[in-house]
Amino acid sequence: MELNNLKPAIGSTKNRKRIGRGIGSGHGKTSTKGHKGQKARSGGSIKAGFEGGQMPLQRRLPKRGFTPLTRKDYAVVNLTQLDAFEKGSAVDVAAMIKAGLVKRLRDGVKILATGELTKALTVKAHKFSATAKEKILAAGGSIEEI
Repeated sequence: MELNNLKPAIGSTKNRKRIGRGIGSGHGKTSTKGHKGQKARSGGSIKAGFEGGQMPLQRRLPKRGFTPLTRKDYAVVNLTQLDAFEKGSAVDVAAMIKAGLVKRLRDGVKILATGELTKALTVKAHKFSATAKEKILAAGGSIEEI
């Protein structure tokens, strides 16, 4: 095998469609554009969302709401999930990621109060819900906001 006899694999290349090259080519006369109409003309493209002059859907519907630029998007962890850790252990963000509780960190980790906590843990996170704080402290644990 040498560079001068390399060829692409069979079926990996296609010939380009040569339109407007006579009736015998199968792509002659109308050049695959059908008969007349806006799409058959040169430069005859229709913008996305154009409805033939009718008021388009994106203009018929009202604008609504807005997304604040300062909003924080926290990864959420529930107390039920924290119950999997050993009693007395310190649970920080790295431990939660290693345990698979947090897949993507985003702007931090927030602990929510869904479920019950039966062990005393030291939990370190960016945010806690008020009920989650109460439940962690009631179980004999401690909290630390990062």
